[in-house]
Amino acid sequence: MVAAVFALLVEGWLRAPAAAPPPTAPSPSVAAAVSALLLLAVASALLVSTLWPRASASSGGYPPNAGADEASRLIALEDKHGAHNYHPLPVVLSRGQGALVWDVGGKVHFDFLSAYSAVNQGHSHPRIISALVDQAKTLTLTSRAFHNDQLGEFCGFITSFFGYDKVLPMNSGVEAGETAVKLARKWAHFKKGVPDGTAKVIMAENNFWGRSIAACSSSSDPDCYKGYGPFTPGFELIPYNDTRALRELLEREGKSVAAFYVEPIQGEAGVVVPSPGYLAECKRLCAQHNVLLIADEIQTGLCRTGKMLCCEHDGVRPDVLVLGKALSGGTMPVSAVLADDGVMGVITPGTHGSTYGGNPLACRVAIEALKVLRDERLAERAEALGRMFRGACEQLERKYAWVECVRGRGLLNAIVISKHHPVSAMTICLRLADAGVLAKPTHDYIIRFAPPLVITERQMDDALRIIFAVFANSAKA
Repeated sequence: MVAAVFALLVEGWLRAPAAAPPPTAPSPSVAAAVSALLLLAVASALLVSTLWPRASASSGGYPPNAGADEASRLIALEDKHGAHNYHPLPVVLSRGQGALVWDVGGKVHFDFLSAYSAVNQGHSHPRIISALVDQAKTLTLTSRAFHNDQLGEFCGFITSFFGYDKVLPMNSGVEAGETAVKLARKWAHFKKGVPDGTAKVIMAENNFWGRSIAACSSSSDPDCYKGYGPFTPGFELIPYNDTRALRELLEREGKSVAAFYVEPIQGEAGVVVPSPGYLAECKRLCAQHNVLLIADEIQTGLCRTGKMLCCEHDGVRPDVLVLGKALSGGTMPVSAVLADDGVMGVITPGTHGSTYGGNPLACRVAIEALKVLRDERLAERAEALGRMFRGACEQLERKYAWVECVRGRGLLNAIVISKHHPVSAMTICLRLADAGVLAKPTHDYIIRFAPPLVITERQMDDALRIIFAVFANSAKA
């Protein structure tokens, strides 16, 4: 750190304009000495910047109680005045860069959650932040009562990027999911001839697409729906990764079915990867019965699983594509629903909308976020580093009987531990956080690992060493 400051001071001194032109040029020996000092300082700064996160994340890097008082104060403040709708790890973060985040005590951690895959491009990506700040200084919101100079650019860019005729921009992921369901129901009524009020949308058991009433109504998780009735009708649940169940339901009730809404990988359920060809067969069955296939790529899309869209692993182009999370690079809520004219054409003025959907700030940020994914080849990076992660973690599966499996695609992965192991997934995550890796359990026995796609091989290697050490310490209660 001192070296970095010294380098900046020396560089600034060398570049500062002189009060008057020097009478003579500095001697070669003086110039060489200054250049050597500058190179030494820069090299030292680079060494420190490289080793500092590694040392901090792997060994703690700070006294155990550094920032503890401030963290406790902030957690108590949130607990007192905020609704208790989450159970976060007791870590208070204040800064992020790339794959790293810092807590209020200055300790650095590897982020292995990425805000549930919203930060695929890494924290505070300079290109995305630059676009956000530049647009925020110019124009942020007009509502859809007027046109703005960014919405058309966004619509043209994203439809070309994914190969669809139309896009309907929204904000949060669940808004996009609601939009897709409304779109499918209206399409079924006006295009398929299903009587109004009778169209059904098929969902998979253990799905998760938000916390709205419609999302609760289509959930099989009691934590999601218990106490929130009455529920929205019109949803049918079938087992995930079961094309036979889909075929039988479509054969019985296909004439009244609008869509099959499915996650290519079920993230919240524990990174459940379906069998090869599952989505392709779902697409075939839907086409056979004139039913829309809606792919919820909010968590799996945008390079997370090693392809731009997870559906690409099965060679599937969904009829309706739902995007969110990393569409803004983790800077703000931006979501979108894409479809062709034959489907999106049923939406007319006044039938659906959002004050903030398609705002100029979101449009500008989303374009840059997509460009970063493409330009930095983050799908290929996720594929390679995902193989590295799973290959390493499979050693845990072979070594410990209580580690039941390692599964995932790209950099969306999970380690499943035995429900009977005396050390819970939450306890392991708390130990990981203490050691410098932030991950979160889903259910009580599955730990999801999903770092930003910009994580380097060296950072991945360091994080894996921490994970291995914590699992070794968790072999017994």
